[in-house]
Amino acid sequence: MSQHPHLSDGGATFRILRKLWPYMWPAERPDLRARVVWASVFLLTAKVLTVGVPYFYKWATDALDQGNATPGWLPLFLTGAVALVIAYNVARVISVAFNQLRDALFASVGQYAVRRLAYRTFVHMHALSLRFHLERRTGGLSRIIERGTRGIETIVRFTILNSMPTLLEFLLTAAIFGLTYGVSYMLVVAMTVALYSWFTVWASDWRTVIRREMNDSDTEANTRAVDSLLNFETVKYFGNETMEAERFDRSMARFERAATKTWTSLGWLNFGQGVIFAIGMGIIMIMSAREVQAGTQNLGDFVFINALLMQLSVPLNFIGFIYREIRQGLTDMEQMFDLLTVRQEVKDDPDAPPLTVTAGAIRFENVRFAYDPEREILKGISFDVPAGSSVAIVGPSGAGKSTISRLLFRFYDTSSGQITIDGQNIAKVSQHSLRAAIGIVPQDTVLFNDSIAYNIAYGRPGATEAEVYRAAALAQIGNFIESLPDGYKTMVGERGLKLSGGEKQRVAIARTILKAPPILVLDEATSALDTHTEQEIQGALTLVSRERTTLTIAHRLSTIVDADEIIVLRAGEIAERGTHASLLAQRGLYAEMWSMQREVDEAEEALERARAADALGVVERKRVSDPLEPGQ
Repeated sequence: MSQHPHLSDGGATFRILRKLWPYMWPAERPDLRARVVWASVFLLTAKVLTVGVPYFYKWATDALDQGNATPGWLPLFLTGAVALVIAYNVARVISVAFNQLRDALFASVGQYAVRRLAYRTFVHMHALSLRFHLERRTGGLSRIIERGTRGIETIVRFTILNSMPTLLEFLLTAAIFGLTYGVSYMLVVAMTVALYSWFTVWASDWRTVIRREMNDSDTEANTRAVDSLLNFETVKYFGNETMEAERFDRSMARFERAATKTWTSLGWLNFGQGVIFAIGMGIIMIMSAREVQAGTQNLGDFVFINALLMQLSVPLNFIGFIYREIRQGLTDMEQMFDLLTVRQEVKDDPDAPPLTVTAGAIRFENVRFAYDPEREILKGISFDVPAGSSVAIVGPSGAGKSTISRLLFRFYDTSSGQITIDGQNIAKVSQHSLRAAIGIVPQDTVLFNDSIAYNIAYGRPGATEAEVYRAAALAQIGNFIESLPDGYKTMVGERGLKLSGGEKQRVAIARTILKAPPILVLDEATSALDTHTEQEIQGALTLVSRERTTLTIAHRLSTIVDADEIIVLRAGEIAERGTHASLLAQRGLYAEMWSMQREVDEAEEALERARAADALGVVERKRVSDPLEPGQ
């Protein structure tokens, strides 16, 4: 549910507009402020001309009406009917020209506001904790930002350039009626405008609820579509294309109903506005017609009143349009502002210094942590990773192994205790400097949908081509990349799906080599690979971890037998610790895990040997059944 008050609350509306004001009147861009001023001048001039245009129509009618003369103060070149008709159309053209100049000048102001707020939202999304992103759905999030930025442009444009000038046109029109034709005319105009405005506000508030329902269903449909496409292979594995299509169609059916209500309600709104204005216009036209018949007004007055009312219908319709667009824009922005109000869980102190790495020694001191207050994951663990050494963390699933790497990167802050690097509490240094000092090769390497070169260079943006090639060579993937038709320019596809698991891991290793961090985290880097690929990758990992402080989160125990120390976690606590040999000698949890993995590995090796033997037997039988003829 939204954290904002309902949008019918005027206070909430003005609070949002106050937040938008710095983007509509940017202090850091005097050139854009000047554009706003000139755009406003052009618009005000156009409004004055718009109100004055019907006078030329009246005078032209009077000139054509026998027995009526045009005002004596008009210049001689405007005394003829033809000249007045030309002046009428010239004034209309100038008014349109000024309006277009306004739009041209203000275009960059509106787009600047959209860019700055979109940028702020994007930066804020990256500043939020991993907890937030694990709980959100990417498709829905992107849709919210898309609609929100669109709503910003609408609100910025209409509040700055249209609302106040349109109000001025109402006041000028009412003044002309009051001064020229009497208070009764002015009162009818005022009542018509008031009733029209009240109906517009009431109907637009009613439509806001429908609009919000349409936005929710649109977000749901887009979320399901993106989620299904991101998991394309899983859908195919289980043959659930029909189920996915039906789920998407149900969401689109809800959107269809809401969108139909939106357009139907818009039709009723426009119809009601038309009826109200027609009644008001009819009353004033009858009043004028009776005065023409009585001789107190001439035909030019009747035409002038009609023209002025028709002129008034444009800003009246526009006020309805402005209000509807602003309300819909606020509705579209509501969720975007909700995102901007989400508290940043992990935040640097205002004066946080950068981390200074001298040796790279890591220490966990009585660290406690819980994702949920009711379920503690780490229960006061303490251990050291001396500078340049290798420490491995192992344990059953759910023991808290991956949580340790997330805390080290400060994706979360500890509940209690502290983590230090070279004696510096990582919660007191800047996050950027902390993460710059640590490299990671994760279990599931997710690549950007770009070239292989881009993904390797992501480890150190700005690296030269030679440095990228060298990192790839050290990660033992250079020859493979060069064998591809497009080489380093080869696109890896969504999430890197065009590459195998081992190839993606080598790209991740190359990326980390290029980053050259003093501290390295290997987070189950080979657990998803087959035995043969694991052995190849392990050689590259040994190379990249040489002379670096290395913390390994391990699933396969065979990969960490050479670690300086192995820490065995169980239910968030350290159950055992020591070298591989000493832990086996203890015959505890580690020895049990080692025995189980050996049995699994031996079974896998036996299965591979059997498959190889079967393949060899097929080839041999084929050779016997289809021997080569002599001379072949």
